[in-house]
Amino acid sequence: MHHHPTDCRLLPANAAKRIAIAVVLFFVATLALAGGGPENVLLVVNSQSPASLTIANHYVQLRQIPAGNVVFLDWKPDAQYTDIDTFRTQFLLPVLKAIGKRHLDQQIDYVVYSADLPWGVNLEKDAQRFLDQLQQLTPAKTGADGKAGQQAKPQWPKQLTQLGSITGMTYLWQPVMAKHPGYFDLHVNTYMRLPRMSKDEATIAFRSQRAYDQQGKVASSGGRHFVLSTMLAVTAGRGNTVPEVLNYLTRSAAADGTHPKGTIYCVQNADRRSVVRHAGFPDAVRQLKSLGVNAEIVPGSLPINRRDVQGVMMGVETFSWKASDSTILPGAICEHFTSFGGVMCKGASQTPLSEFLRFGAAGASGTVTEPYAIAEKFPSPMIQVHYARGCSLAEAFYQSVYGPYQLLIVGDPLCRPWAVIPQVSVAGMKPGEPVRGRVEIKPSATVGPSGSLPSQASVGQVANLPAQDAADHFELFVEGVRRAACKPGGSLTLDTLELADGYHELRVVAVGPRPIESQGRQIMSIRVANHGREIPTVRFADTSPKADKPLVVEVRSPGSTKIILVSDGRILGEAAGEQGKITIPAKKLGAGPVRLQAIGLGDGGSATIVFAEPLNVTLE
Repeated sequence: MHHHPTDCRLLPANAAKRIAIAVVLFFVATLALAGGGPENVLLVVNSQSPASLTIANHYVQLRQIPAGNVVFLDWKPDAQYTDIDTFRTQFLLPVLKAIGKRHLDQQIDYVVYSADLPWGVNLEKDAQRFLDQLQQLTPAKTGADGKAGQQAKPQWPKQLTQLGSITGMTYLWQPVMAKHPGYFDLHVNTYMRLPRMSKDEATIAFRSQRAYDQQGKVASSGGRHFVLSTMLAVTAGRGNTVPEVLNYLTRSAAADGTHPKGTIYCVQNADRRSVVRHAGFPDAVRQLKSLGVNAEIVPGSLPINRRDVQGVMMGVETFSWKASDSTILPGAICEHFTSFGGVMCKGASQTPLSEFLRFGAAGASGTVTEPYAIAEKFPSPMIQVHYARGCSLAEAFYQSVYGPYQLLIVGDPLCRPWAVIPQVSVAGMKPGEPVRGRVEIKPSATVGPSGSLPSQASVGQVANLPAQDAADHFELFVEGVRRAACKPGGSLTLDTLELADGYHELRVVAVGPRPIESQGRQIMSIRVANHGREIPTVRFADTSPKADKPLVVEVRSPGSTKIILVSDGRILGEAAGEQGKITIPAKKLGAGPVRLQAIGLGDGGSATIVFAEPLNVTLE
């Protein structure tokens, strides 16, 4: 049984088509000035799953995801598969609509799924449609007598198995929404870095607004658009427990910018799963070493007795990481080439990707059905090089796989151990101070001595970058929505008259130079005070709220006709008049850190709206 997403009813075919076209135009027409950070993530959560809610709560805090960048869908938690039509209407379409409705179309580069959402997408309906269309275009054979014979019936290539992953099909959203067979193409990913590229073009930051041509370059016209996608976790079937998930996500967030000293291992043996990638090992190791990153080619099935595993490329059917007595370090991408590594239902054969995550990897992947040992369906060893050059985990994965429609990628998409992270300072505004009218914000950024050049240069080639080289430009976000940008030395203008009175979250983000474009940010709360409105009281009725009990919030907002309570973009409850108690059912929130904000609504339009100071609580 499939469930409809919250507040997203199925639309007539012509309406769905209009929305899809509008979203395509959003992505194509906007200027690419954002990417690579929490403001660029749309987090999709299953509101029916305690595990999905809890994991999302923690990830929002770990990665500072803006409240407006979270989308809640209703899905039966134990439904691990869906079909392609349901995926379009109940997943992709609501996601694309949310991006447009929330004015995030200039900034979303990642669509990230929490847990308990379908990791497998059955593609049989599309495959049959494509065959039917092909048959209509295929002329009938002509016999020796000159008469038309029986029309040839096209056959589906067995190598293009008719099951996709939720992450692969989201990445390929453009042909998927167009119902175009191109997503089956094993060279569809033009963001994939091609071997023939010169070194200075070999790794580039991803932006959904950019189109990539057949040569892998950013296209001035034409080209293909994508959106990076991973799952944070699979907790059903052969997946991970919630504590395991929180462990690897916490480790990953802490690994950012640490320039780790561990070793990346390329493990080779006679198994065909290993042999198919052997040719790429020497060059990957050479390039990693040129970056100052330790790398080795070792024999066997997996690294044995190694305490410094910063990443691993393997090819083996089954393994036990615990038996290897090796230690996975924070931020590591660990990956093995095998048929069913992404098949997460109970009873499946071969070792699943969750084995790496259980022992602390930042990310792992596997195909969700038999891939026929086709190398284009799996990451190349260059994934570790892209990562070591400073890219995020998601950027590294998608720059290294030609045909990702069956590849399930699980882990923290924002993890970036080798990134050069700008340190941002802001002049002209102090956290929490009341502000009125137009405000000029003067941003600046520096890179500390542990940083490295934001390019393919060696880690050891720089001590301190001058301030003008630490950022290509700065961006201003209010409530997670991009509002302005400026170059170094310039200023960002905020017109507070466009905002309601009360507390708002302001972010100043420094975007580093190309080709990697690493980000740093300063996040602060400001209090707008143009109209004299305030909410003096927002507190919990119970001083020790629990995750398994309703949450009761007492609110008072003088002059309001109604007070609503929101959390991550959802209205959780409301109170009529100037004060009252709002009760939130426990099942709506999940466990872990939760942020709430009361909003008072008056009867005099936007000037009588007021935002309370956010209320943060950790539900045990």
